[in-house]
Amino acid sequence: MTDSVSKPLAWITGSRGLIGNYLVHASSKFSEWKIRGLTREQLDLLDFAAVRNEFKNDSPQLVIHCAALSQSPACQKNPALARKLNVEVTVLLAELAADIPFFFFSTDLVFDGRKGNYVETDSVNPLSIYAETKVAAEKIVLANPKHTVIRTSLNAGISSGGDRGFNEQLRRTFEKNETLKLFTDEFRSPISAEITARAVWELASKKKPGIYHIAGSERLSRWEIGRLIAAQFPNLNPKIEPESLANYRGAPRSPDTSLNCGKIQKLLSFPLPRFSDWLAENPVNSSGKLENA
Repeated sequence: MTDSVSKPLAWITGSRGLIGNYLVHASSKFSEWKIRGLTREQLDLLDFAAVRNEFKNDSPQLVIHCAALSQSPACQKNPALARKLNVEVTVLLAELAADIPFFFFSTDLVFDGRKGNYVETDSVNPLSIYAETKVAAEKIVLANPKHTVIRTSLNAGISSGGDRGFNEQLRRTFEKNETLKLFTDEFRSPISAEITARAVWELASKKKPGIYHIAGSERLSRWEIGRLIAAQFPNLNPKIEPESLANYRGAPRSPDTSLNCGKIQKLLSFPLPRFSDWLAENPVNSSGKLENA
């Protein structure tokens, strides 16, 4: 491996988030880049002048943009902030990175969920403000042939705040001794953030920009996911109940946003695992930490 001083610099925004953090930690094993992980405290992405100045000073040769307002309820509550963080910040970074590789994280929720097993060329139809901002940002990113959009699904892992991975969110509910109702007819393609990070670094080395789906190879309902996670915490006596979307009265939800990852799989040196298999091989201990992490 080349000396760290001579390695090209890569920016990773949102490095305190789940996927950003895993990208930083996986870089030494799976990449040839010197990493600068950016947190909100280090660089406020809403301060466009500061971002431009920092970019000029650093001259990164790769930008992986993970930072976002990713909680759908927060986006629904404040659409203006969602657009600023998820679209306008992306516009700025894509502009600054016009001549270098730029990776943007999007979501399976850009689809309306009527079909499932979505491929990259399927038409998008977002049902939420969060998904709408991601669709808008995707178009901006893909206007540059050097840039890449990565759509992913629910990511599991351990975050610094203990609340970024969907597994962490479920565990917090179990700790409160609350009963959690989970849909039996809403499907996703969950994946470990560790696997997502490895796949992204391999893709970065291929120099094949475009749009890719990176998710687990198993279509699971919210209920099935909940049962898998609950089984990891018998000491918490998890309480989960099956529920149907037919009884849901909130904002629109996409019933099946499972992703087909055949395109990226052809470029990877390893198979994207089934989430149930990955979880069996990476058990979680009673403190919520991955045993093999």
